[in-house]
Amino acid sequence: MSTTAAGIIFVASLVIALALTHKPLGDHMYRVYSGVRHSAVERGIYRLLGVRPDAEQRWGVYARSVLAFSVVSILFVYGMQRLQDRLWLSLGFDPVPDHVAWNTAISFVTNTNWQAYSGESTMGHLVQMAALAVQNFVSASVGMAVAIALVRGFARNRADTIGNFWVDLVRGTVRILLPIAFVGALVLVAGGLVQNFASPHELSTLTGGTQSITGGPVASQEVIKELGTNGGGFYNTNSAHPFENATGWTNWFEIFLILLIPFAMPRTFGKMVGQVRQGHAILAVMATIAIASVVLTNVFELSADATVPQAAGSAMEGKDVRFGVSNSATFAAATTLTSTGAVNSFHDSYTPLGGMMPLFNMMLGEVAPGGVGAGLYGMLVLAVITVFVAGLMVGRTPEYLGKKIGAREIKLASMYFLVTPILVLVGTAVAMGNEAGLAAMLNGGPHGFSEILYAFTSASNNNGSAFGGVTVNTPWYDVALGLCMVLGRFLPIIFVLALAGSLVRQAPVPESAGTLPTHRPQFVGMVVGVTIILVALTFLPALALGPLAEGIS
Repeated sequence: MSTTAAGIIFVASLVIALALTHKPLGDHMYRVYSGVRHSAVERGIYRLLGVRPDAEQRWGVYARSVLAFSVVSILFVYGMQRLQDRLWLSLGFDPVPDHVAWNTAISFVTNTNWQAYSGESTMGHLVQMAALAVQNFVSASVGMAVAIALVRGFARNRADTIGNFWVDLVRGTVRILLPIAFVGALVLVAGGLVQNFASPHELSTLTGGTQSITGGPVASQEVIKELGTNGGGFYNTNSAHPFENATGWTNWFEIFLILLIPFAMPRTFGKMVGQVRQGHAILAVMATIAIASVVLTNVFELSADATVPQAAGSAMEGKDVRFGVSNSATFAAATTLTSTGAVNSFHDSYTPLGGMMPLFNMMLGEVAPGGVGAGLYGMLVLAVITVFVAGLMVGRTPEYLGKKIGAREIKLASMYFLVTPILVLVGTAVAMGNEAGLAAMLNGGPHGFSEILYAFTSASNNNGSAFGGVTVNTPWYDVALGLCMVLGRFLPIIFVLALAGSLVRQAPVPESAGTLPTHRPQFVGMVVGVTIILVALTFLPALALGPLAEGIS
């Protein structure tokens, strides 16, 4: 069987599996977020938190709850790292340096999981489990909660509240993420992933004296890393390490976990607004962009269009022979189309245009299907912008799902869209214009520029993957990228919740002859076009200086 045929079968089987799980998982999440009954475990958590689960919140209170929870989480994760040498299961590691601890705390709480350190030689087991792995769950659940709050803004009429953040947070964690993670961890353990508390000495004996390898609860952390679309891995080589990704079929299963919830959430959206076909339209937009990205990434890598790959006959540099070119390219596309950031190959070693695709996926805003929750609310904001543009074309007030898109709504949607491009472009410019930023570069020319651009794109879009080739474990980069992560996470969330609060107060607008149908292929094509055009207009000059210039040369 040829490499191309094997790659097609690999992708086709993923599509089939996601299609089979789309409806049942989407319906389950609809019941989770629409139900009124609380389990005994959930009631216990609410009493511990001191919240009233039946008291709903206005958008401002909801936003303050998100920020308060996140600030406490940042302080907790930072403190555990700084006190690591005094904790149980520290493996004898020293406290994490302050700038690294700051960057890591921000990274995991914002669902970015950018790692400027080697996990197996920096973090003890307790910090990995109680600080980092917990944030893999709850930071993903925060994104899901915000998405559901926005959906309620469309679904409810003449209301003041958009739900209760604490209820949405707990339910998303307890009823959705934990059960799937439990089953997924068992599957990965069966596939050969490590799940123990071995010390470095004990495991080095099994691995022929490789002292840098440590044991630990790898399987459970790996599954929530993929399920929660987080980039942070137990080992520095991430999903290329055989303890994190053992075989070809565990590679397939991890990609499936990455895409599972984001592709099911449009079904939840359709059920909550009472129009399943609207969810189908959003799903179609996501699938169109995702399939195009996967195909192009595979084409660029399989063509081996660069000097060294052409000489070698394939673009295998930086890729594991267990996965090969095609499956590595599919993994790279999946992790950057979402907010995952996990890697099973070295993106810095991709062909110029192949390396551009993961970068472009993040620049799209990671909406196809995007992060857990973040992809859905990002796509809905793009849908709002699309109906506004369409309304200007026909000269009438735009509407979406029975809600008018007026000046306040489009301002909030525009500010949401502008946050990450500003962070990416300003951050890259500052890094290229000061000695601390330039000193960390290992490559010059267009490729070196691409490495810096990739780092700020990944941080600002809360992805977590790295192009490599840049020494980012420095005080300057830890602080700069940390600021991009925190602003790139919480400013968009505030704008989304403000949009939800504006929409939920509106009375429904009856459909008329001038209403744009938002469930047909025409609208799907318009949203795809608006998404790509906005990104092209914003980032084309930067891409021209980086991967496009390298590809032409």
